[in-house]
Formats: sequence, C-alpha cells, structure tokens
Amino acid sequence: MFTLSQSQLADFLLHVAPVRPVMIQGAPGIGKSALVTGFAAAVGLPCVSLLGTQLAPEDLIGVPQIVDGRSRFCPPELIARTDPYCLFLDELNGSSHDIQKAFYSLINDRRIGAFQLPPGTVVIAAGNRSQDNAIVKTMSSALVNRMILVTLEPSHRDWLVWARQAALNPWVLDYIALRPTHLWSQPPKSEVPFSTPRSWHMLSDALAQFGPDVPIETVSVLAHGCLTPDHATQFVAFVRQVHARFDLNRLLKGDLRWPDRPEDRDILYFLAHSFREHLAKELPADPGDVRPHHRETAHRAKALLKDLATLSLEIAQTVVADTQDGADLPAWLMVEIVRDLPRLAARREGAGP
Repeated sequence: MFTLSQSQLADFLLHVAPVRPVMIQGAPGIGKSALVTGFAAAVGLPCVSLLGTQLAPEDLIGVPQIVDGRSRFCPPELIARTDPYCLFLDELNGSSHDIQKAFYSLINDRRIGAFQLPPGTVVIAAGNRSQDNAIVKTMSSALVNRMILVTLEPSHRDWLVWARQAALNPWVLDYIALRPTHLWSQPPKSEVPFSTPRSWHMLSDALAQFGPDVPIETVSVLAHGCLTPDHATQFVAFVRQVHARFDLNRLLKGDLRWPDRPEDRDILYFLAHSFREHLAKELPADPGDVRPHHRETAHRAKALLKDLATLSLEIAQTVVADTQDGADLPAWLMVEIVRDLPRLAARREGAGP
C-alpha cells in the first residue's frame, strides 16, 4: 500500500474525506489521531471521537424506546447531532466484530438506524497495523471495501515543523534534526519503550517540568522510559555533548578534536554516528555528481576517520559499516577508504559498537 506523510495526508483528507470515508493505517504513536483532530479544526468542524476498543453495540445503535406504540432505536446524543461534524472512528480495527458490523451503515450510508448523519459530516477512521503488536482484529472484506485505505508514515520534516510551532524542548528538536531516523522505530516484540513522535513529545513534556538545569541522571531516566534503548543512550550522550560544548560543525572545521577521555565515551559514540549521518546526507551517491567541495569533505572525513580509529577502531568501524537506517556512505567514498585506510575497512561488514 502507498504511504503518505503527515502533510500529504492532510491534503489528501481535504479532497477525499468530504465525499468518501477514509481509513488511516499506521504504527502506534505516529500522530494519526492528532492529524484527524487537526484536520477537523482546519476545516471548521467539531470532532467527535469514538474509540473502537471501548465501544459496545448499544453505544452506536442506541437502545430501543417505545414511540407511538412502536419500538425505535434512539442513537446516542454524541452522534445524533443537527449540524455537520467530523466523526472519527479511532482504533476501528481494534473493535470487536459486533462493533465492526454496527459500523457498516454508519460508514457506507452515514446512517445509524433511522438517523441520518447531517449533510457535510465527514467520516474518518484510523487503526494500527497487525505487525505492530497492537490490539488489531481482522476487518471483514465488506468493511474494508466501504473505505479508502491509506497508510501514514512519519516524516521528520513534517514533525519538526509541528514540533517547533508547539515549542517542544530544544534538545528534542535539535536531536531529531541531527538524527532524523530516530524519530520512529518499529514496535518491539516485548514490553519495552520504543521511539515514536508521541514518545518524543512525552519526553519533551517531562523535561520541561525539570527546567534547563535538569541533572543528566534524570535525563537518562526519562529518555530510557520513553525511547528505544539505543536512541535513549544516544540522546543522553547528545545532552552531555551540549553541556560539554562538543559540536559536530567545529569538529568538521578542524576547530575541535574527538573527545578522548574515558568518561566521554558515549559522547564519542554519538559524535561518530552523527558524523556518519552528515556524510551520508551531504555526499552524493553518484560519482558523476561529485564537486570540489564534496572532495574537500571526503578528504576531511578520511582524516577524521583515521584519528577516530586511533581512539577506538570499533567506533570508527561503525561509521563505515552497512546499516539499516539508510545512512550508509557513498560507494565511491568507501572505495577511497578501502584504499587509504585498509585497517579501518577490513572488518566493516557487521561491525558493531
């Protein structure tokens, strides 16, 4: 299925949701609910949320009453409104099959029993994916076929635009700008924290309660309580780096050397990973696109890698190792590293920290 970023999905909803129900699928914590409520506010509609995992059938179809000698189901007040609104069916695929059946007419015909949703009402659903270890039940083909399904994928650029407007903690903003692949990670199989836009927001809120002088030990407790363990470790190293005034740009310019004290090992590790992401972002993959300033950067990179290897060969090898986060170095640069720094590149496959 095609994926859309937050900004792409907002535009998609603006054009499609007024005419057809839309189902947004995606991992937990990436902003599905916030995007729908933001969309409703942007188009001037109140948003009524129904949480599928907490509904009983009567919460939708209402309860029967005797009117003029006949029984009639009266829909709940939350739904039975006279003015148009945005009806948000959150965690739709986490609801029981009885609830899913109750949604059929609501989604397809915008009707509950004899009650018709007001003209102009928008119906949007959202749910997690089966691979995310969340509460997900298989949706019937009849229900799937009543909606337009799209998948939301987190975008660090879109999230940073929102996060800056929301005045999130500057450490969080700077860290994600420097390490964008850490905004989100695949939900783990066990009950441990993992990084999502929501968990970064939680970390920002918690840090705000302590103020700028929060002890590094507290930063570590909060980060490891919110984020993927590796991301938490590197975030703490980043905060220590801020406190110690180590800066990647100064390192690249030659105004700063790699930190060599044993107590700065985590800072060294974080700088090395930031260094790799900088090279992967700044250097073109195609040798035909290489310009003189790229050559200068490559020359400086090899010198820094040589210095780093004298401090820690293992950490230097993580810079050139193949990764799964899309931050690998260009092949033409790796050829030069193999030629000029054979000891460093000898064990790059599968190198670990």
